[in-house]
Amino acid sequence: MSSQNSSQSPDQQGRKPRVAVVFGGRSSEHAISVVTAGAVLRSIDRSKYEVLPIGITTDGRWALTADEPERMAIADRKLPSVEDLADSAGGTVVLPVDPASREVVYTEPGVVPKALGEVDVVFPVLHGPYGEDGTLQGLLELSGIPYVGSGVLASAVGQDKDYMKRVFTSFGLPVGPYVTIRPREWEHDESAAREKIVAFAAEHGWPLFVKPARAGSSIGITKVDDPSGLDDALKEAQRHDPKVIVEALLRGREIECGVLEFEDGPRASVPAEIPPVSSHDFYDFEAKYIDSASGLVPAPLTPEQTAEVQRLAIEAFEAASCEGLVRADFFLTEDGTFVINEINTMPGFTPISMYPRMWQETGVAYPELVDRLIQAALRRSTGLR
Repeated sequence: MSSQNSSQSPDQQGRKPRVAVVFGGRSSEHAISVVTAGAVLRSIDRSKYEVLPIGITTDGRWALTADEPERMAIADRKLPSVEDLADSAGGTVVLPVDPASREVVYTEPGVVPKALGEVDVVFPVLHGPYGEDGTLQGLLELSGIPYVGSGVLASAVGQDKDYMKRVFTSFGLPVGPYVTIRPREWEHDESAAREKIVAFAAEHGWPLFVKPARAGSSIGITKVDDPSGLDDALKEAQRHDPKVIVEALLRGREIECGVLEFEDGPRASVPAEIPPVSSHDFYDFEAKYIDSASGLVPAPLTPEQTAEVQRLAIEAFEAASCEGLVRADFFLTEDGTFVINEINTMPGFTPISMYPRMWQETGVAYPELVDRLIQAALRRSTGLR
């Protein structure tokens, strides 16, 4: 049975739906989440929705922030943070724990708690662990508040590259060679774990890509050309996640495709291509966000290739039980085969992000994209579905 709130809808109450944009968070993608929130706040139709910005600091405090998207951009290579945007250094926003109430409260030491009103839907633009990985989604399920994007399971699967690939494989989707080093393996016998990677390289060749298993925005990834670089790469990945995934190099083109939930089901955008960046060894964090490397939208593919990658993107969306949106990333290998690399259940919405650019080219402008996501969330109940 659904835990959907039985109270009247905002329209029945004679008010606009209230959207809480939640951003920041404890992951290493904190700054990119803030940038994404700024873009979303600029684009929400204020004649249609009320907006409540809530930032989560790097230490996990839920802070009330000013509705000032212009302060949420990367300026002079400086990354923004919730700490810089918070109304106070100690105030905390508290969500309800009773599904019968959507009243949000603001507390501050030595001050009487203040009711901020009801929230009808949450737009969680957090990236990485503690936000995109099902943890926040579980909290919102307990609170009975609808939210944009995938539920607990799909969010968790979409965050963990190891289990994501296992799910895709079980549904017959093509994935590249990889090996996973789990925390217990590393703690029990570092030498054996390292040899496991060397044996993988002997089978699939160097270079390898060493990644945090549950991070995004290309943070913590190292391209390793030979065994001498392996230890430093593992340390860098483990700074972000004790679980590490190692992938073989796939030679080919990087292709991305967006999936968006419409009233009649998920649809795929025109695909994009990420061309090689001459100043970077691969499409890393700085290439994406600091140096603004741009992709080709639409990707120069044949009609048959476009149809195939769109089909695979929707299959990946369905395989992981996603909702709302997904960006699916592929390699088009030298033999003409598409291999899925990963999905992002809450892809970046920064002005240069590929997901909104692909939908813009498909005919869905940024404000409409934001509106469709909010409306899809309002149509869904929380609970089992």
